[in-house]
Amino acid sequence: ALPISNSILLIVTVKHLVLVKVRPDVPESEISAAFKSLGELVGEVPGLLAFSWGRNHSPEAAGQRYSHAFVMEFADEASRDAYLPDPRHQSAAQGLRAIREAHDAITIVDFTG
Repeated sequence: ALPISNSILLIVTVKHLVLVKVRPDVPESEISAAFKSLGELVGEVPGLLAFSWGRNHSPEAAGQRYSHAFVMEFADEASRDAYLPDPRHQSAAQGLRAIREAHDAITIVDFTG
């Protein structure tokens, strides 16, 4: 947390942004199930504060490479670092691997803000 003024405190968290290209043949129910399993890690994995996901609907041409995205919010870098090898993450990530394209189908960006 960073002090902004005498009475305001900025909470700085780590955002884990993942862009995914899901195969076009995957039914919507499988897509939802894969993302739901990742979202269920909130409250299970220490320091994982929030999760949201959705289908890409950007009108920008540069954004058309990926069909879906999700964001996880972690309390700090240590929480994010502990999440990566966590067996619960590895298990949930299998569902995402099963629905995405085979090559160049994922981009991950972490940032603090």
